[in-house]
Amino acid sequence: MTNSSLVPSFSLQAYLDSGPFQPFYFTLLLCLYVLIVASNVLLIAVVCGNRSLHEPMYVLVAGLCVTELYGSAGLYPLLLVQLLSDVHTVSAPLCFLQVFVVHSYGAVEFLSLAAMSYDRYVAVCDPVRYGARVTLTTTARLAASAWLYSCAVVAPALLMASRLRRCGAAVDKVYCDMHSVVKLACSGDDVAAVNAYGLAATFGTIGAALLLILYSYGRILAVCFSGSRQTRQRAVSTCTPHLASVLNFTFAGSFEISQSRFDMSAVPAALRIFLSVYFLTVQPLFNPVMYGLKLAKIRNICKRLVSSQC
Repeated sequence: MTNSSLVPSFSLQAYLDSGPFQPFYFTLLLCLYVLIVASNVLLIAVVCGNRSLHEPMYVLVAGLCVTELYGSAGLYPLLLVQLLSDVHTVSAPLCFLQVFVVHSYGAVEFLSLAAMSYDRYVAVCDPVRYGARVTLTTTARLAASAWLYSCAVVAPALLMASRLRRCGAAVDKVYCDMHSVVKLACSGDDVAAVNAYGLAATFGTIGAALLLILYSYGRILAVCFSGSRQTRQRAVSTCTPHLASVLNFTFAGSFEISQSRFDMSAVPAALRIFLSVYFLTVQPLFNPVMYGLKLAKIRNICKRLVSSQC
């Protein structure tokens, strides 16, 4: 059997032969990445540079943008390099680094959205005590806990996967992910242990986050139905961006998990590739646009900035 130390690189098999369209695809993805970086950095700068936005909700939005920059950085630089290359290989250390970034990004994203749902729950259901229950210190602790927990839960799986003996090097994706790498390992009890830990960590993290989100929105809906029209309007205006972000990322995450665990050969290759990078492509662009357009304070400040520049 082949030891993992003797397999220095992985081959990414999902790249389609783009032929003369290769420069076009590269330019398109480069523009998309620049747009992702610019929109998230702009929203972070707007929140950090305006004292009126130094509130828990907006700090959480800025933290979410930091998470999007982190996640997209785990995909796009390598993806752009691979598009220009005729040999789609990646070194083992770089592959495992990408695995760590992609999976920790997914965990941080879900936990951040759960923290934001708690913030909205308190703001709508207990507005009198909002200032006491949700402070900037509380927000910072929630954000730090999300990052620490995500790194701590992904690191053991990555360590176990890196020690597996591999009997192949072909990854059927345009990036490295945990399940694709583990599938290349020679069969044995160690593989079962990594898969079991991965499933438990994935569903434990996502399950806890979704339970908190569902509980928060259940309480918010109860208040909306029993409250005044003004209460409903305020809840809708502040909760719509967050709820849209949750639904979008849950859909993307669900497909990615399904694609990793089940046979998706019936789905066209181009569609599989698009949906496999959906959560790393659409979500990082979706969040800053959605929050920038829907949250009145941020929207008005952006308008003033654009007007002053013009």
